[in-house]
Amino acid sequence: MFTTVVLSIHVLLAIAVVGFVLLQQGKGADAGAGFGAGASGTVFGSSGSSNFLSRTTATLATLFFATSLTLAYFSGTTTVSESVLDQIEVQPVRESDVPSMGGAMNDAVPFDVPAKDGIPAVQ
Repeated sequence: MFTTVVLSIHVLLAIAVVGFVLLQQGKGADAGAGFGAGASGTVFGSSGSSNFLSRTTATLATLFFATSLTLAYFSGTTTVSESVLDQIEVQPVRESDVPSMGGAMNDAVPFDVPAKDGIPAVQ
């Protein structure tokens, strides 16, 4: 049950991280303004303090990493059975357990009819 809860949180965190990454503006978008505007000392803009989106993305990524480690830990501690066939108890077959055919099979095979030219006769 705990694994199911952690897995659900993990999936929600993955969706949130993807959403927040897609909402952010890339650093390459300000490259044109960096050449002509003179607003920053570098080509890709100044590296000032991070905004709300980048802080939230970092927090969600950390939580995603923690849930990944938690799921890996729980999957490593579970016991897995070898095979379904290994769980079956094999019991020896007794002659009394096998159903007998009675005389029905013996009557169906004509042993007393002689073969003609190597081909058995059929009644």
